Amino acid sequence: MVSASQPRPRVVFCGTPAFAVPCLIATSDVADVVGVVCQPDKPAGRGLELTEPPVKREARVRGWPVHQPTKMRDGSFAAWLREQRVDCAVVVAYGRILTADALSAPRLGCVNVHASLLPRHRGAAPIHWSILRGDDRTGVCLMQMDEGLDTGPVLSARETVINIDETSDQLAERLSALGATILREELPRFAAGELVATPQDPAGATLAPLLTKDMARIDWKRSAREIHDQVRGLRPWPGASTHIGARRLMVQRTTIADAPALIAGAPGEVVSVARDRMWIATGRGAIALLGVQLEGKKPVGVREYLAGHPVRVGTVLGE
Repeated sequence: MVSASQPRPRVVFCGTPAFAVPCLIATSDVADVVGVVCQPDKPAGRGLELTEPPVKREARVRGWPVHQPTKMRDGSFAAWLREQRVDCAVVVAYGRILTADALSAPRLGCVNVHASLLPRHRGAAPIHWSILRGDDRTGVCLMQMDEGLDTGPVLSARETVINIDETSDQLAERLSALGATILREELPRFAAGELVATPQDPAGATLAPLLTKDMARIDWKRSAREIHDQVRGLRPWPGASTHIGARRLMVQRTTIADAPALIAGAPGEVVSVARDRMWIATGRGAIALLGVQLEGKKPVGVREYLAGHPVRVGTVLGE
């Protein structure tokens, strides 16, 4: 148990996207944040205006100095980190690989909040891949960082169930809050030397690489569950898509048939049309489209889509 008189650790926080913001705030609740590191501002939006990352915006509001290094391997970042004389660096979705000299710069090294139950889903997109691979549970780990890809020993973990219709953006919001919780509860204990680092079992390791646009195309020969997981796991980018005629159709929301044996057809065939859903046959079972977005149009529910674009039973989706 951390003593109430235990001094607050001095930390540098490294993170970039909105996912990391609750973790930054949680870190500041239990530690003294002496600096915030994030990726450089990048062009965004239709006008490609230079835009600050969410972590930087939060840091400026709270008056914390922000450092945005453009190079990591020339030794300058490690030198800067040593100058801060911090107990540790907290890394959450920073998006850059820290070199060995940077990892060893803080007194206690660097800790990372990773959005999976390691060693499962090491890599850049653990939340998406936990859904894409049909997992029914996931969580967050507080990990002591080493030079490998999410291979460091685990200090603490929190587990949660993945709901059957939960999308990756919805799950990310919950895991962000869970990451904030683990930092509030465990960062003081880490600084006090009370956490035991448990090595990962490499036999259970899987990779969670970056997503690509090529992953968007729906293969209707796959099972209904696999397609449902693809739709959920690729939200919001790159999304899952098919073609209806010559036009691309983004599939936003789906559900799986309760009695798939009652709805049979060739993979990709529209086998039933109701007021608010279209049932599509797959390689195993059937899936209902609930929300779609026709190329060049806004996202709508299937009821609104069918009102402007009637679809007949027997229509086959896909290229």
